Amino acid sequence: MRNRKHLTQVNRREYYSMNKFSKVLLAGTMALGLGACSSKPAASAGGSAATTGGAYADKKVGIAIYQFNDNFMTLFRTELEDYLVSKGFDKSNITITDGANDQATQTAQIDNFITQGVDVMIVNPVNSSSAPTITDKVTSADIPLVYINREPDEEEQKRWKDEGLKVTYVGADARQSGTYQGELILETETKGDINGDGVVSYIMIEGDPENVDAQYRTEYSVKALTDAGTKVKELDDEVANWDQAQAQEKVQNALSKYPEAEVVFCNNDAMALGALEAIKAAGKTVGKDIYLVGVDALADALDKVEAGEMTGTVLNDHIAQSHGAADAAMDYLDGKDVDYKYVKDYVKVTKDNIADIKKSLGL
Repeated sequence: MRNRKHLTQVNRREYYSMNKFSKVLLAGTMALGLGACSSKPAASAGGSAATTGGAYADKKVGIAIYQFNDNFMTLFRTELEDYLVSKGFDKSNITITDGANDQATQTAQIDNFITQGVDVMIVNPVNSSSAPTITDKVTSADIPLVYINREPDEEEQKRWKDEGLKVTYVGADARQSGTYQGELILETETKGDINGDGVVSYIMIEGDPENVDAQYRTEYSVKALTDAGTKVKELDDEVANWDQAQAQEKVQNALSKYPEAEVVFCNNDAMALGALEAIKAAGKTVGKDIYLVGVDALADALDKVEAGEMTGTVLNDHIAQSHGAADAAMDYLDGKDVDYKYVKDYVKVTKDNIADIKKSLGL
């Protein structure tokens, strides 16, 4: 992972809310590693941020979230709405819907947005595989579309470019988060092999097998180990649907069957927090008897990392991603060129950098 220097006087939220001139002044005195990259220096790097005075007050924004009952997406949608309002959108013209983790429900909500004549749509799809259908619906209505958090596949993204569609994805590459989870294990004193038998025996807790983020995190966390020459053994692979309570139950059952488990990989922090309760109930201690990693850097998870109760997590930067999505939406409304993909880097989180991570998030 490349080195990052975190803001010492300005947290992420304050930084992303600055205008371009203020950022230039700040950059002159500080070395910044904001964890954001793009295939194009772009419009979303802040091109719309200079627009003030309620220029978007009459613009309607439809935001479809896969489900409200998700810790990370709660942070994301709250930050997204606040940022849009700060840029001049009228809160009454911002509609955010709960897909309740059901694609049919979300598709109906998207249809309603089209009927209501929203000016731009931001969609966190229930199923990434539904992106072609969603794209066709929205672009046929001549509405710009910003996908967030759950990335449509490469074939679908290629279609946007080939057909000149007003569609983009703003998020992160889940393969990176999975790789970082594996690296967190390799960076432990035993490199994951607590019992010294030459094999890392693990339990995998997946979010949703239909979700590309879950697929990549599951695959690449283990791949990081095998690519490093480490032998692995999968003891159990369970689906907990991103849910803390479900994960606690799944890990409790898995540990009763496989007390020799050395690592628990969780596709997100909510499930890792549930796994931690199961680990404690089994009389095990993280760092001594077993390792535990998650993704998202939720506040509760950061506290557990700091206390040594989680091996580590991976920062999924909801501030950079939500601001980037809003900036892309504003650029569409302003008639500016928007690239087809903007990627925000993940960051590994351990006890060594936890203070900087918390400061950068304003915690």
